[in-house]
Formats: sequence, C-alpha cells, structure tokens
Amino acid sequence: MSLLLDTHVFLWWREASTRIGAEARGAIADADVVYVSAASAWEIAIKVALGKLEIPGPVEPAVRESDFEQLPITFAHTTTLTGLAAHHGDPFDRMLIAQALAEGLTLVSHDRKLAPYGVPVLWV
Repeated sequence: MSLLLDTHVFLWWREASTRIGAEARGAIADADVVYVSAASAWEIAIKVALGKLEIPGPVEPAVRESDFEQLPITFAHTTTLTGLAAHHGDPFDRMLIAQALAEGLTLVSHDRKLAPYGVPVLWV
C-alpha cells in the first residue's frame, strides 16, 4: 500500500502523538511507501512564518528521518485539482486530494471533509 500523509498526520507522526490510532500507525509503519507532499511543506512553512506553528526543524530532513518520500506537485496534479468539486475549501487539502487521486494513493487523515471526494482514506 502507498500512502500520502495529510499535513497534521505527518506532524503527529513526528511527535509520536497518540492522535494516530494503532491501526493507522501500523499501516504507516508497514506501507510500501509513505509520501509527504510539497503542499504540506508549503502549508507548514506558511504557518511557521505566521507564528501559528512551531516545529523543531526543517521539514525535508524530518521527512527523510521518518523514511518517508517527498511528493512534488506536478502539472498532472493541478489538472486533477481543476476537476474537483468544492466540498473542501482548504487549498492545501484540495491539492492532497488531487495528488492522491492522480497517483492512486491512500490519504491518511482525520479530516472528514475529505470523504465526499471518493479518494481512499485511512482515518486516524
């Protein structure tokens, strides 16, 4: 199974939060590949710059240390994005949905607003 972590799930993973249930934690640990999107890195950078989030260091080394892979944003992802209904207003979450759909990934999240998109979701 190939997974794409929602931004909050990546942050929770890094802090070993109990907000990720045992089933989701096991699936992440056992996945063939786990991706963190450039959209998440962008979202984190904005929140850090605005003083809304503190993290212990840069995202890129944290992704590597977690044995996750970076997922860049491609033109195919933006094409998929243009066809999405407006169920969810957050542009970062919408990009994650588009990436998961375009790449055939399961999105790992707790955000129930993702359900109407038909993307496979592993709920934390």
